[in-house]
Amino acid sequence: MYFIMFASFIGFTGAVAFLTWLIVRKKEHDSLTGYFLAGRSLTFPFIAGSLLLTNLSTEQMVGLNGSAFAEGLAVMAWEILAVIALVVMALFFLPRFLRAGVTTVPQYLALRFDRHTGTICNIIFLLAYTFGLLPIILYTGATGLNGIFNISSLTGISNESVNLWGMIWFVGIIGAIYALFGGLRSVAVSDTLNGIGLLIGGFMIVYFALNKLSDGQGIFSGLQILHDALPERFNSIGKANSSIPFSTLFTGVLIINLFYWCTNQQIIQRTFGASSLAEGQKGVLLCGLLKLFGPLYLVIPGIIAYYLFRDSGIKPDLAYGKLVHTVLPAPLTGFFAAVMVGAILSSFNSALNSACTLFSLGIYKELFRKNASEHDVVRSGKIFGWIVVFASMIVAPLLAGTTSIFTYLQYMNTIYFIPIFAVVLTGMLTCKVPAKAANTALIVGCILMGIGLAFPVINPFHYAALIFLVLVFFMWICGKLSTNTAIHTVQDAGAVDMTPWEYAPHCGLFLFLTVIIIYTAMADF
Repeated sequence: MYFIMFASFIGFTGAVAFLTWLIVRKKEHDSLTGYFLAGRSLTFPFIAGSLLLTNLSTEQMVGLNGSAFAEGLAVMAWEILAVIALVVMALFFLPRFLRAGVTTVPQYLALRFDRHTGTICNIIFLLAYTFGLLPIILYTGATGLNGIFNISSLTGISNESVNLWGMIWFVGIIGAIYALFGGLRSVAVSDTLNGIGLLIGGFMIVYFALNKLSDGQGIFSGLQILHDALPERFNSIGKANSSIPFSTLFTGVLIINLFYWCTNQQIIQRTFGASSLAEGQKGVLLCGLLKLFGPLYLVIPGIIAYYLFRDSGIKPDLAYGKLVHTVLPAPLTGFFAAVMVGAILSSFNSALNSACTLFSLGIYKELFRKNASEHDVVRSGKIFGWIVVFASMIVAPLLAGTTSIFTYLQYMNTIYFIPIFAVVLTGMLTCKVPAKAANTALIVGCILMGIGLAFPVINPFHYAALIFLVLVFFMWICGKLSTNTAIHTVQDAGAVDMTPWEYAPHCGLFLFLTVIIIYTAMADF
């Protein structure tokens, strides 16, 4: 059985690697635009695929299904609200970023405010990625693969910590090779190829699991059995004791989604590589359409796992791996493990590529070697990338004691999500807020968010929204009181064709209304 499993695993993983190499081997990787932005040549299928799979990694497959195991359908808010955020990205944020011709979000802030604002934002992103996001990706990836392959039985090593360390280092080193040698183009291409496999694999899990519930009577019979047995878990409205009460959908949860899909460097860097505004908008909105199907493979499997394993005492974050190992035949288990590795590598690659971009352009070139050649800048990013890889692989195993890795991730993200989003949005909406106000908001905002999470008084997501409003109001007041009459605007860099896609507003309205319909149909007030 294990031979068949590994054969399918190696076959799919090798095919993706070979096709990626075949597509990008003749492309130029030594220039800043070529390495960090894929030469500004990405079209909408690659943008949509890369956006989807960068987000759709094991912190989603393992973490969100783990949350669904614990709470039910209400956690689908993270997927469904993402659709609204993607509409806002396509219609409001993307045109402004592309017009500025920037490679990173801190670059945009440096143009709008000053270089100190960009440097502060760079440092915040780098710390968050190195000690937060990347270790979480590695930990959830290793946990999921341990469950799928049953590594302890395979290796004969009963010490779970040893198996966890081994899988973390395996994933980290392979991911580093992808990201550091191929740049954004190889990340986008491998993301798209793996994305196809992951979507197939995700729906495959649901198919086999529901068939198992119905004893082969079909997926709709299995879904009916699941709903009849656990009706309370099919409510889209989170209760007061939920990790995301319904009221938070209009406060912190919405703001976090807006930051994640509109200003998070790890996610939006591939949109900066769009060949035109129209291609970027089509890619972002196509990703929004695909996110509507997210709950089917990111939430329903968690509820199925609860039905099957609720009396086993299993930890929620281990439930998805156990479900895959239980319901899939051996050849398909190997294929799905390969797809999972692709998902892990996708998010890891993208975060690592973004960290290299931020360091090379925002720290190395800006602070240390202003006259550095493009080759030296790219090389500095690769060296820094290896440092980040080893740091994240050391930190990742320390997360083993976390109760819910997905909830932990969202709480930790708010520390830097909120101040950065507040500053970017304020910079786009106003032209008189001074740089000192933005710099203060970035630093004080992170401190206030950290204090609020360490000593919670109200729901963390409500607190996040409150701090967001405080920061925006503070910057607005500073703009009103400023004696500087200069108007701060970001000029058109002429980097790409800025003609918008004519159907973008229509598609955005369709996606927005679909979100409302889904929530209303699944709500039990």
